[in-house]
Amino acid sequence: MARDTTDLTPIRSAEELTAHIAEGEKPAEAFRIGTEHEKFGFHAADLSPVPYEGTRGIRRILEDMAAQSGWEPILDEGRIIGLAGAGGQGAISLEPGGQFELSGAPLETLHQTCRETGRHLADVRQIADPLGIRFLGIGSSPVWSLAETPVMPKSRYEIMARYMPKVGTRGLDMMFRTATIQVNLDFSSQADMRRKMQVGMRLQAVASALFANSPFTEGRPNGLLSWRSDVWSDVDNRRSGLLPFVFEEDFGYRDYVEWALDVPMYFVMREGRYFDATDITFRQFLDGALRGRIASPEPNMGDWANHLSTLFPDVRLKRFIEMRGADGGPWRGICALPAYWTGLLYDADALDEVEALTRDIDFAEASRLRAAVPKSGLATPFRDGTVLDLARRTLDISRRGLEARARLNEDGHDETIFLSPLEDILARGETAAEELLRLYRNAWDERLEPLFEHLAY
Repeated sequence: MARDTTDLTPIRSAEELTAHIAEGEKPAEAFRIGTEHEKFGFHAADLSPVPYEGTRGIRRILEDMAAQSGWEPILDEGRIIGLAGAGGQGAISLEPGGQFELSGAPLETLHQTCRETGRHLADVRQIADPLGIRFLGIGSSPVWSLAETPVMPKSRYEIMARYMPKVGTRGLDMMFRTATIQVNLDFSSQADMRRKMQVGMRLQAVASALFANSPFTEGRPNGLLSWRSDVWSDVDNRRSGLLPFVFEEDFGYRDYVEWALDVPMYFVMREGRYFDATDITFRQFLDGALRGRIASPEPNMGDWANHLSTLFPDVRLKRFIEMRGADGGPWRGICALPAYWTGLLYDADALDEVEALTRDIDFAEASRLRAAVPKSGLATPFRDGTVLDLARRTLDISRRGLEARARLNEDGHDETIFLSPLEDILARGETAAEELLRLYRNAWDERLEPLFEHLAY
């Protein structure tokens, strides 16, 4: 998230919190696609991570990109920590370990979102290449230890880094050593939101398998295909993972709000400063828990929007729905992830079909898949077959959904062209992680230096 929200509208009731989410409803013709991706910066000369400061650091890249693009610098206590485009063009932000993130604009077609990604990567290369800096598309840091990983100077991350070891064993790894691709999608009503959230929860493990791309940690194979996905098993289980109530037939906005109210907060922001609020829930905040501790202790809608951004379920609900199960990866993967979910969820017939296919996957079965996929990927057993079989069926549905959308580019191609990386994976039955492991053991002679060239943007 590039910039935390400031909205001083006071909160008078929990009903207003539900209404805040419901305000995201849009007619189907106004649905948009927002794609986000993270990548690791490294110095090409020695493969070391890129720090924030210095003549060849992240700060320099942001400052030069601001000068080149005209995008507005986002500051935290005077330090540039991101860029915001004018008129809803998207934003650039920093994850805790320096992962460089593009939060794309809400766009109408996958052709547009893929062009946006390509332009961004070209802009980054124009600034970073002369500095000897490149970026790596992968789901986790492959060689650097936690101690070797740089720390970005964002106030909210300081609060999170102190809190994470209190609630799980792997929160710092998640913050500093993982990267993801995600897509943000719209809903038209509470019923439409329910269907999309439920399909997303039931199939998020399938997406994790399709995009598994994090098999190395600290210079060697880690025994997993998606280390990033496995890390999430013990980050902070009060605010992450699968949510059992989403699987209920009558799930609605208020259920999500009631859950969110009882999740501990990270911070509140007042006049640009961050105050640690990790010892209270948002419900306690509403009941006055911060009176006498901070100026302006009454909660406002900006506090609520920021709190929603600090919840990490596999599918997250705000004024749109976020699909969060995929590892970071190369340019083709950045385009394929939104294509997969757009095809499934934005065509009415495709949504009917995938809902019927997945309706009987309950919370327990989805949880078993989620636990097994990081290690076994597409080979994970699923009923009479494997996740590979389920992935093939869902990809067929996604393809038909994109064909029905019939959004063509200037060459007359529809959006199904962006599914080709996934079709290749399913044809081989081999994840990107398994391909990397095969290269590591054979062509790369068990060295990871070639990986940086192989996956560099």
